[in-house]
This record gives sequence, C-alpha cells and structure tokens, in this order.
Amino acid sequence: CESNNVGPGTRVWAFAHILPGARVGRDCNVCDGAFVENGATVGDRVTIKNQVMIFEGVHVDDDVFLGPGVIFTNDLRPRAYLKRHGAELLTTTVKCGATLGAGVVVVCGVTIGPYAFIGAGAVVTRDVPPHGFVVGNPGQLVGWACTCGERLSSDLRCTCGRAFERQGTGLCQQAA
Repeated sequence: CESNNVGPGTRVWAFAHILPGARVGRDCNVCDGAFVENGATVGDRVTIKNQVMIFEGVHVDDDVFLGPGVIFTNDLRPRAYLKRHGAELLTTTVKCGATLGAGVVVVCGVTIGPYAFIGAGAVVTRDVPPHGFVVGNPGQLVGWACTCGERLSSDLRCTCGRAFERQGTGLCQQAA
C-alpha cells in the first residue's frame, strides 16, 4: 500500500497494490491481487475481491461489491505510445450499493446507478439505471434488483417486503 489515503479499518490483503494518489475509504476489504491506481477513489465499506483492477478516473461510492476479476477501463482509444492522464481519460462512476459480479468489464465513461446489479461476465458499455439488473455482452437491462440484492418480480415487489416504482429511467423505493 503506497497511498497515504486509506481509511481506518480497511484491510489490504497479500499482493494487493494501492498506488500513491489513490483514495480508499474506511472499513473496506481489498483482496489478493487487487489493483487501485492513482486517481481512483473508493468509498467506505467497499468489497474489492481478488484480481479487481480499478484505474485512474474510476469513482466507486460507498457499500459497493466488486466481484473477483472486475475490470474497469479508462481510455476508449488506447495506444502504447500515448500516455493519457487526468482529464484526457473518461470517468466511470459506480453509485452506492451496486454489485458487479465476477468477471464484469466496465467500459469507461459510464455511470452504474445505485443498487444496480451487474451479472457475472457482463460487459457494461452504457449507463445502468438505479436498481437495474444487467447481464450479457454487451450488457442488457433485463430486469430490476432490490436493495437487498434479490431480483424484483414484474410488479416491482421483492420477497423481502420492499416495493418500488419507476422514477426516470430507474426505480426508487416506495414509502412505507
């Protein structure tokens, strides 16, 4: 861990690498072989499983789960002889509570909404709405996910008792 900006209670496992200039919040779990590049930010209580790659320009909010082997990109037109940094890179944001399954690839410049659920192996090429359930390559919105992580039924209700309604392109939880 080369960063001076890692929050209290965060555990960094063997062979993980956090570069100087990266920010990792409190109470996170950074597992074996994970990489967090300078200019990346990770919120509080984030789980970063083995072999996750978080590059400059990626912003991960609080309470996000990044499954094994998740990869974020940050340059749509990379060339070995061009070294782009900062504003030359496209930013990617993962909003609070989202889950990205094992082997997900996120193409830069997208926003993954709060509590979205991206299925294992999906390739995210465009924005994902709040509570969106996305699978496939390229990733397709095939349904909705509850705050608890369960897939919602067609009436936007969950077995946990929560109910949702459409708001904009995504969902919001109905008042109790």
